[in-house]
Amino acid sequence: MIAGGFLLLGVFLLVGRWIGGGTSSALASAATWFIPIWLIAAGVNLLVGVARAGYPVADEVPYFLVVFAVPAAAAGLLWWRFSRG
Repeated sequence: MIAGGFLLLGVFLLVGRWIGGGTSSALASAATWFIPIWLIAAGVNLLVGVARAGYPVADEVPYFLVVFAVPAAAAGLLWWRFSRG
């Protein structure tokens, strides 16, 4: 799932580069747009783990946090780098 997050981040950056002409602000915007979309995707993963696999929410929340945080932190670092110029 985390690898899927990095793949999705790459797609967002490619689309941001394509639409924005490769400017730093377009790439920073793409990284910013990724974070809420990834939060939704990680939340769906949590719901599937609880509803379909039968895991308790208390067991799934730590995995949710890691699954969300690792790609989101990468997106945050990219946003910081691209927004600086």
